Amino acid sequence: MAEPRKKPPAPRPQQAGAPAGGKAVARKPASEVGAPAAPQYESLIPQSSGLRALLAPVGGFGVTLSNMFRKTVTEQYPRETVPTKPRYHGRHQLNRYADGLEKCIGCELCAWACPADAIYVEAGDNTPDEQYSPGERYGRVYQINYLRCIFCGLCIEACPTRALTMTNDYELAGPTRAGMIYEKQDLLAPLRDGMLAAPHPMAEGTTDTDYYRGEVTGATQEQQDWVREQRPDDPTLPEGPGLTPAEQVGPTAAAMAANVAAAHRQGGAR
Repeated sequence: MAEPRKKPPAPRPQQAGAPAGGKAVARKPASEVGAPAAPQYESLIPQSSGLRALLAPVGGFGVTLSNMFRKTVTEQYPRETVPTKPRYHGRHQLNRYADGLEKCIGCELCAWACPADAIYVEAGDNTPDEQYSPGERYGRVYQINYLRCIFCGLCIEACPTRALTMTNDYELAGPTRAGMIYEKQDLLAPLRDGMLAAPHPMAEGTTDTDYYRGEVTGATQEQQDWVREQRPDDPTLPEGPGLTPAEQVGPTAAAMAANVAAAHRQGGAR
């Protein structure tokens, strides 16, 4: 019996651009019709030539060589304390309004912004009998761990009420790890003339927005009467002993100040 005949293979389609019977030739991608040619890149930095180009690799050492022949200045710390720059990022401070209420509203944005997780905040609710800040809430617990803080300043940028700022105080030292954790009482700004120690009501006829805009310039007579009724012996009252007895520095800040003072005395004795 005869075998069936096989069909011849179908001819392969010829590729575009390939010559008949030859191999395909790679074609360049077609550009848009009428598109201008890409301009040749030219550096905006002037190119050196001659001796200047020869000395360019060592030109960066000019600053180093110029300082090698200057007089060396050594700061005699702690015997001599050199003032810092005005915008130096030092120890934090919790500010107050002009009537003594605290600016911190316990929003915890500073704690969220801290890249080192050095800030811990717990908020509390203001009540008619305990009004610590304008609005509904205040910072009941405020802690900064200076063993973690990197003094980057992101926390003060996140604060919506300018409650947290940074001072020029850089002398932070303590004998224990627990002594490097500042509490709220250690961070509160000192009381000024015209302020009443919190808690006390807001200025009559005002809202928290008036405080944020800086329209409250001091404690009113109604606020003084409320404090006089609730705390007759409050030292911040006009008839009180003054602001000096009212300043109750926290134990951490007091111990830190004692350590710094001892270091200054030891350095001055040499």
